Amino acid sequence: MAADGDATSFGAWTSGAAWSTIKVPLAVAALRAGLREPVRSSIVHSDNEAAELLWSCLGDGAARQVQSVLREAGDPTTVVESRRLRAEYTPFGQTSWSLVDQARFAAGLSGVADASPVVELMGQLCTEHRWGLAAKGYAAKGGWGPGRNGDYLVRQFGVVSDWGVALAVELHDAGYDAGVEIVGKLADWVVDRLTQQ
Repeated sequence: MAADGDATSFGAWTSGAAWSTIKVPLAVAALRAGLREPVRSSIVHSDNEAAELLWSCLGDGAARQVQSVLREAGDPTTVVESRRLRAEYTPFGQTSWSLVDQARFAAGLSGVADASPVVELMGQLCTEHRWGLAAKGYAAKGGWGPGRNGDYLVRQFGVVSDWGVALAVELHDAGYDAGVEIVGKLADWVVDRLTQQ
C-alpha cells in the first residue's frame, strides 16, 4: 500500500484475527492517555500483560480510542473488538483486521500524532520477534495465534520506505515456526519488489 492509497493484494486470504498486531494502535492510544511504561514492553516484547494493562487503563472507551487511531492512519472500516470473544485471549486481539486495511494503516502511521515513538519501538523488537520485515530492518509488528478449527495464523505488518505492507499465512497442518518461515519468504519477495522500483 503506497502512502497515496494505491493498493495491491495477492493471495486468497484476506482477513482474520489481528492478534498482537493491534497492539500498535493500542500503544498510540495509550500514549495519548499519558501511559508510558507498559507501551515499550507491549511492542518490543509483545507482552500481553502489558497490553492488557494499557487496555484496562483506557477504560470503557478503549475500543473507540484504538479505532480512532486506525481511522487517523487511513483504515476506514476496521471495528475494534471490545468483547472477549474467546476467554483465553484479549478482546482487542480478536479484532478482525483485513490485510488491505492493515496495509493502509501502516502506510499512514507515520502521519499520526503520537505514533512516532511507537514506530521507533517497532524497529527495536526483541530478537525472538525479529522475523519477516523486522529481520530486514524495517519497523514491523507481528501477531499469531490459533483459529477455532485447527488452523494457525501468523501475520505481520510494517513500513517499507513509504509503503505499508501487511503479510499473513494461515496454516492447517503446522504452527508458529512454520508460519514465521513463510512470512519471512513473503517479506523477502515483497521487499525485493518494492526496493527495485
